[in-house]
Amino acid sequence: MPDSPLDASLAGALGGRTASALQKAFGLRTVGDLLTHFPRRYARRGELTALDQLPLGESVTIVAQVLDVRERTMRARRGSILEVRIGDGQGILTLTFFNQAWRAKDLVPGARGIFAGKVGDYRGLRQLAHPDYELFDASHEAVAGVGDQQAQKWAKQPIPIYPASASVASWQVQKSVEVLLDGLPPIGDAVPASVRSELDLMPVSEAYERIHRPETDRDHLTARDTLRFDEAFVLQSALLQQRALVRRSAATPRRAAAAGLLAAFDAALPFERTGDQRLVGDEITRDLEADVPMNRLVQGEVGSGKTLVALRAMLAVAESGGQSALLAPTEVLAAQHLRSITATLGPDLAARLRPTLLTGQMTVAQRKKALLSIVSGQAQIVVGTHALISETVEFFDLGLVVVDEQHRFGVDQREALRKKGATPPHVLVLTATPIPRTVAMTVFGDLDVSTIAELPKGRQPIESFVVPLADHPTWGGRIWQRSAEEVAKGRQVFVVCPAIDAVTAEPGDPPGSDPAPGDDPGEGDSDSPAPERASVEGVMARVPTIPVLDGLRIEALHGRMSSDEKDDVMRRFAAGDIDVLVATTVIEVGVDVPNASTMVVLDADRFGVSQLHQLRGRVGRGGHPGLCLLVTHAAADTVARERVDAVAATLDGFELAQVDLDLRREGDVLGNLQSGGRSSLRLLRVARDGDLIGLAREHAAELLEADPRLDDHPALAAAIARRLDDRGREAMGKN
Repeated sequence: MPDSPLDASLAGALGGRTASALQKAFGLRTVGDLLTHFPRRYARRGELTALDQLPLGESVTIVAQVLDVRERTMRARRGSILEVRIGDGQGILTLTFFNQAWRAKDLVPGARGIFAGKVGDYRGLRQLAHPDYELFDASHEAVAGVGDQQAQKWAKQPIPIYPASASVASWQVQKSVEVLLDGLPPIGDAVPASVRSELDLMPVSEAYERIHRPETDRDHLTARDTLRFDEAFVLQSALLQQRALVRRSAATPRRAAAAGLLAAFDAALPFERTGDQRLVGDEITRDLEADVPMNRLVQGEVGSGKTLVALRAMLAVAESGGQSALLAPTEVLAAQHLRSITATLGPDLAARLRPTLLTGQMTVAQRKKALLSIVSGQAQIVVGTHALISETVEFFDLGLVVVDEQHRFGVDQREALRKKGATPPHVLVLTATPIPRTVAMTVFGDLDVSTIAELPKGRQPIESFVVPLADHPTWGGRIWQRSAEEVAKGRQVFVVCPAIDAVTAEPGDPPGSDPAPGDDPGEGDSDSPAPERASVEGVMARVPTIPVLDGLRIEALHGRMSSDEKDDVMRRFAAGDIDVLVATTVIEVGVDVPNASTMVVLDADRFGVSQLHQLRGRVGRGGHPGLCLLVTHAAADTVARERVDAVAATLDGFELAQVDLDLRREGDVLGNLQSGGRSSLRLLRVARDGDLIGLAREHAAELLEADPRLDDHPALAAAIARRLDDRGREAMGKN
């Protein structure tokens, strides 16, 4: 038996055929899934839809009135076409049905209803071919005009319009929801009665009723307030409960000796640490010395010194004989980290700590050698990709897990590596993607957050310019000319493309690197075909035809190359043997080439704000000012262009993080996906609901302090389990 009516299967509540259709169309499996498939808007029977504003090619659900009906014989083949014109007093739309003349009995002039289908164009007129429809009750329509109060109420009652699909229309969702509501037993409230009373929230059963079957606008608006808080409360309770579980675990304290490895390392540094680096370093030191596991996120701008902070933590762990594992998102970055760590340690410390690389593309012999060093404890610093998570990898004494670029990993991967410690290791998460307060509180609510905002002295300024080819097509040549000028000065150039070839994106790129649906670069210019997206292979094929590039040493780098090939190219670029590197986002994070002064991003509108900011951070790292050219075909006044303009307007990553949040969905906040894809949030929006999230966190913290295992709050415990997907539920149970 399910713990709650919300856990019951849709098949049992609605029947197998309906449940199967809802699962196939929307991924809905339980009663709770369908009840949280909330209406996206509300219409009224007494109002019509602006038909002349319907976008071509989009699936729509509209309220309209039948104007006239006519049947005609098809010329090319046997049968007839029924054409029904519907209108809103301004625009007209044609409904077309093939060999379905019987529909004329329902679709009589004057009838009103809801119509759903894809908007097409036939000889310059908008039409819906074979649409679904649901007509309003004719008896109510007949009396609505004579003052009957019930009819007037019926005419004004909001009609929920649900997210629909080609196979399941909005009113079919509505009818299924009504079946559930009619037979729904009482539902336990995740939010305690005392909190609901204090915040004037309705019981959750009433909120479900009012949001799906409102009699007035006030009904669904107040219900939405209740359900939004309920969602925030459950989410924050889940995160805080995980945080408490981790802190109840026993960890091995890792203390650096007064005159040990860390002290020697600090004394040998050729520069002085910034104030923020010292502050965050002190926070990490206190965490490592405690007997509970550290669980800390360090966020900071590209080049702010996060890796230095992490390396100092590794040295503190090494002093007690422990090992540290650094998980990097790509092989290129893992190899870069290993080289950087080895060089920073110096020959003596490197020989003692034996930094070791482990990636998926190593040879069998290389892998065996690395695994032996790891399991024996000889390698006290291990750097690797997802290969570190493999079951064949065993550590001698894993004391610290460092996750670089957290946005490339999910909860599962962090936890899988953490489980490799005999006792729970300390965890340090790094991100160069600055995080707004509400996202940090929501996505990383189980972590303590430290910020490195101060950049080291000597960092060169970076000038950023948008190259709008939609407005100035001839400016394309200047991109290559400007790149050649930088090379002539002895400097190097990155050229970044969103794809490897015309059809292949960079493997492992997070969702969000391409525009969202409806956010096409050419949006607003339907007469112009969208240009083929820039690719590494496409650019390399064009290089011989660009005179200003003649004689330059130009090579490619992308994720389809072997590990050895990628490493060879990056080594030669870092050594100055390559002038222009044409690459995908494999160079987005961590790759450090101080002589690189110019970053050219082709089709910049196909990247997210944070990606563009990180790419820009690859230049200006040496003694030369940086130059970033953001090349785009996006038309002015589109969201795609707005993203690119925002990046060019400021170097402040924290300001851009807020812009990014305002322009995009926030992604799946729990479970395996944490990178901007389809959001697992239903009503809550972290860009808008920061104060609400903070309030929910305060109340959740009070409740968990008194009842950490939720023994006295079974409805909340069930809601947490229900709210998480399978991966998220498993991860939240790990401690």
